Amino acid sequence: MLKVRRFSCHLLLALCLLPRCCGAGAAAERTCQEITVPLCKGIGYNYTHLPNRFNHDTQDEAGLEVHQFWPLVEIQCSPDLRFFLCSLYTPICLEDYKKPLPPCRSVCERARSGCAPLMRQYGFPWPDRMRCELLPVQGAADTLCMDYNRSEPTSAPPVLRGPTDRPGGNRVVPASACDPGCRCRAPLVRVTDERHPLFNRVRTGRVANCAMPCRSPYLTEEERRFAAFWVGLWALLCFLSTLLTVATFLLDTRRFPYPERPIVFLSACCLFVSVGYLVRVAAGHERVACGGGGGGGDAPEHVLYETTGPALCTVVFLLVYFFGMASAAWWVVLSLSWFLSAGMKWGSEAIARYSQYFHVAAWLVPSAKCVAVLALSCVDGDPVAGICYVGNQNVNALRGFVLAPLVIYLCLGSAFLLSGFVSLFRIRNVIKEGGAQTRKLDRLMVRIGLFAALYTLPAAVIVACYLYEQHNRAAWEASLSCACPSERKDEGDAREPRYAVFMLKYFTCHLVGITSGAWAWSGKTLESWRALCTRCCWRSKGTSAGSAYSDVSAGLTWRSGTTSSVSCPKVTPLSRV
Repeated sequence: MLKVRRFSCHLLLALCLLPRCCGAGAAAERTCQEITVPLCKGIGYNYTHLPNRFNHDTQDEAGLEVHQFWPLVEIQCSPDLRFFLCSLYTPICLEDYKKPLPPCRSVCERARSGCAPLMRQYGFPWPDRMRCELLPVQGAADTLCMDYNRSEPTSAPPVLRGPTDRPGGNRVVPASACDPGCRCRAPLVRVTDERHPLFNRVRTGRVANCAMPCRSPYLTEEERRFAAFWVGLWALLCFLSTLLTVATFLLDTRRFPYPERPIVFLSACCLFVSVGYLVRVAAGHERVACGGGGGGGDAPEHVLYETTGPALCTVVFLLVYFFGMASAAWWVVLSLSWFLSAGMKWGSEAIARYSQYFHVAAWLVPSAKCVAVLALSCVDGDPVAGICYVGNQNVNALRGFVLAPLVIYLCLGSAFLLSGFVSLFRIRNVIKEGGAQTRKLDRLMVRIGLFAALYTLPAAVIVACYLYEQHNRAAWEASLSCACPSERKDEGDAREPRYAVFMLKYFTCHLVGITSGAWAWSGKTLESWRALCTRCCWRSKGTSAGSAYSDVSAGLTWRSGTTSSVSCPKVTPLSRV
C-alpha cells in the first residue's frame, strides 16, 4: 500500500508540473554533448545540445524536471511519451545540422492520445503549451522534424523527416542510432508467464517467447478499417451470388446435368466459405482470431497460435478451410467431367454413373486434411482478416496444408480443362467440314472458356499471393524484432508486406465464388424463377377462391381452382327391336 500511495503522489506531482514543461526557448550556438540524463539514455541517439526549448542550460537542470514524469513513462500510458519528452528536454544534436530539430506533430499526437485520458481522470487537461499544433507536420517544406521507428519506441533510431534538402533523400539516421540485438519489441507481445500455453513454443523471427499482436502491425489503423469493410463486403457479395446458384439448382435439378453439375457443388462450397467470413464480421476480430495476453493480467492480446479452439475459431476454420479446399477439389471434378464429355465422348448418363466416386474424392480429401490440421494443432489466427486458418504464423503449415494442395488442384484442373477444350475444337472443325451449323457448339465453347478464365485466373492469383507470403515472412518478422539492417540482411529485401497483396488475396478468394454463379446467369434461370412465382401466385389465388367443391354424380372434380380431366362412362346404344 505504501508503494501504491507513493506512486500516486509521484503521478499527481508529474501531472501538476506538466503545464510548466512547455515554455519556448531560443537556441544558442550549439555544441554536441553526450546525454547523461538517465531517463533519456538509450532513447535512440546519444548526443544532445543545450539550451533546450525550455531554457535549461545544463543536463542536470533538464534531468531534474524531466524525471518528474517518470510515473507516466513507467505506467506506459503511451509508448511514445518517453521519446517525445526526451526530444524536448534533450533534443538531438547533429554535427552537420545546426537548425532546431523538434519532434514531429505525429509523435505528439500519439503521446497525447495515450496519456490525455489518464490526465483527465486526475482533473488535468492536456497543457495548452504542449499543443501538437505548435509542432511541424511531417514533410513540411521549411522544417525538418524528428520521428522514430515505431517497432521499438524507447530505443529505435530517430528519423528526420522533411524536405529533401541533401543528397540521399529525406531520411537521415545517425550512424550510432541503431539499437543492436534482436528482441521482442513493441508492438510484438512478450510471453513471460511460464504457465502460459505458448511459453517456449512461440517464436517471431529469431526471438523466442514473442507473439504477434492481435491486429497486424504492418497496417495502419485506416488500412485495418478499410480491409475489414471490404473483406466483409466481398463475403456478402459471394454469399448472395452462390446462394442464387444453389437455390436455382434446388428449384430445378434438371437444369444442371453432368458435366455441369459440379458447378453447383463448387458454388455451395464458396457459399459456406463466405459464411465463415460473415461469422467473423458478426462476432468481431478479437473474439475469433485473438487470445489472452502474453504476460497474463492486462497484457495485450496476441493472435491465436497452434490451437484447436476456442469453438468460434474452430467453426470459422472449418467453414473457410474445409469448404475452400472442397471447392478446389470440385473444380478438378468439373474439369474432369468436361474432359470425359468433350475428349472421351461420354454422355451425361455415363458420367453421372461415377458421381458417387466424385463425391467421395471431393469431400474425403479435404476432410482428411482438416483432421490432420486439427490433430497437429496448426490452426492459428489471421491478424489481417480476423479469421482462423492454417499457416498464418507457421510457414511450414502454410506450405504443406495450403500452398501444395492448391497448386496440385490448379495443375490437375487446368490440364483436364485444356484437354477437353482441345477436343471441342477438333469436334467443331469436323462439324464445320461436314457443312453443319456450329452455333450451339461455339456458344458452349465460349461459356466454358469464360468460366475457366473466371476461375483459373483468381486461383492462380491466390497461389501467387501465398508464394509471396511464405517467401518473405521471415524478413517481415525480422523487421519487427531486429532494429539494425545488418542483422536483417540475411532475411531478404522485403521489410514489410505490401498492403495491396493482402487485399488482392482476400478479393480473389471471394471472386471465385462470385464468378461461380456466372453459369446460372441466363434466361433459363429467369424462366425458372418466373415459373415459381407464377405457381405461388396461382396457388394463393386458388386458396382464396373458397373451399373445394366436388360433384361425384357428374364425375367432375374442382379443387382449389384446378380442374381434373373428366372420365365419362361408356354408353351402349339401344339396338333396334
